[in-house]
Amino acid sequence: MRRGTILVLFFWVIFLQVHAQEKNEIIENIIKEANENSQLKNLAYEMTDLIGPRLVGTPQMQHAHEWAVKKYAEWDISAENEQWGVWRGWERGITHIDLVSPRVVSLEGMQLAWSPGMKRAVTAEVIMIPDLADSAAFKNWLPNAKGKFVMISMMQPTGRPDYNWKEFATEASFEKMKKERTEQTEAWASRIQKTGYNPRTIVTALEDAGAAGIIASYWSAGFGVNKIFGANTKKIPTLDIALEDYGMLYRMVENGAKPQIRVLAESKELGEQPTFNTIATIPGTENPDEYIILSAHFDSWDGGTGATDNATGTLVMMEAMRILKKMYPNPKRTIIAGHWGSEEQGLNGSRAFVEDHPEIVDNIQAVFNQDNGTGRVVNITGQGFLHAYEYIPRWLSAVPREISTHIETSFPGTPSGGGSDYASFLAVGAPAFSLSSLNWSYFSYTWHTNRDTYDKIVFDDVQNNAILTAILAYMASEDPEKTSREKSVLPVNPRTGTQISWPTQRKATRKGGLD
Repeated sequence: MRRGTILVLFFWVIFLQVHAQEKNEIIENIIKEANENSQLKNLAYEMTDLIGPRLVGTPQMQHAHEWAVKKYAEWDISAENEQWGVWRGWERGITHIDLVSPRVVSLEGMQLAWSPGMKRAVTAEVIMIPDLADSAAFKNWLPNAKGKFVMISMMQPTGRPDYNWKEFATEASFEKMKKERTEQTEAWASRIQKTGYNPRTIVTALEDAGAAGIIASYWSAGFGVNKIFGANTKKIPTLDIALEDYGMLYRMVENGAKPQIRVLAESKELGEQPTFNTIATIPGTENPDEYIILSAHFDSWDGGTGATDNATGTLVMMEAMRILKKMYPNPKRTIIAGHWGSEEQGLNGSRAFVEDHPEIVDNIQAVFNQDNGTGRVVNITGQGFLHAYEYIPRWLSAVPREISTHIETSFPGTPSGGGSDYASFLAVGAPAFSLSSLNWSYFSYTWHTNRDTYDKIVFDDVQNNAILTAILAYMASEDPEKTSREKSVLPVNPRTGTQISWPTQRKATRKGGLD
């Protein structure tokens, strides 16, 4: 071997050793910063306690966007609020619901999002949808709704979740309860169907008949937890009342006690309001026109404060960006944090970004999205990309064992058609991956509920997710290879017997709630 060749090999070995040492130091510094200087609790406090829920079109959502830009500026990260559409502006005010007869007690409940407000408190009798023969009979009954609060939901036979029954009830008692609940559910569905309306359109009929308000109860199958979504009324308030109090009112109506409630439900209509994505950027140095996107939706429903849906995902991405800027300020590829608006109404912010920025989308190295609660990440799939098995495990190999040991991977997987913002990128063939989290009773207790609040955040898990995300972003940035977009042949759906097709792009709704 020639001397010159030996020298080249020597210096190449030295270069690789130095590069490996630098890589290890950056990863160690990321982990140390996350563990010793975490900003997660303060960020969570400011975002959930001070700003509160982030319903699209509300002042709170706008406040959140402005807060994020200022927070990024404190970390010397460039960020901007990018308008992509407009939405119906609305602001929640005070909701107070009191039973005043046959006894006095304050009830747990709230108006739904975009519910019409009241100028003054109204006291009126509570009635329920009757079980009538057909739509003609219901039409004849409708004048009885005038001036009344009308209950439109079934009374649940139990406020105990099934896991509680399974633990303590006899098997016979548990099966009996489930059978009765199924029968009640079918009977209530039949009651609504016979009116000639469905659960959505019946509120319009009651509103047109002069009802004082609509009362519903959308139980989430957990102790004391209800789902809180949007109102369909235009002139009268729509209220959700907690299962326990709703059941009490229902029994009073059923037994002829003619309960009366006093309701004050204040809100403001704010007209057409701009809606945004907050986009933060750490510019790349060697390949600035290739991108890693840290993705999480910023908006929430407003029954609670949107803590686990999706403040926790947002916190992960913000903390990862803060750490990367401090420990890896000159990435090879550009790293973007996308905090999307109006995910809850159909992935609108991320869909708009995909439509508006083809120059970014066409050059994405990877999208990492987190949006299913506060738990530690336990699953990453290849989302149908044939070669994802080559680079995802390589990136994960740099993650501390105590974090990666909990994560299952599966390749090539199948692409998601919806559910969260990574689907917006998948639909145009960009390599986007869900950092899927441990459940922590998410769907029963915090997903879109009145209990999705700061105290449900598990900060140890969120901190692990921030470390994971920062290291994945670092590894994706440093990877000498551009990720392949080659798609796998998707399998046959066993339910339908047809081959699964790649999801197609859907347009963002850029004008919402204003029709």
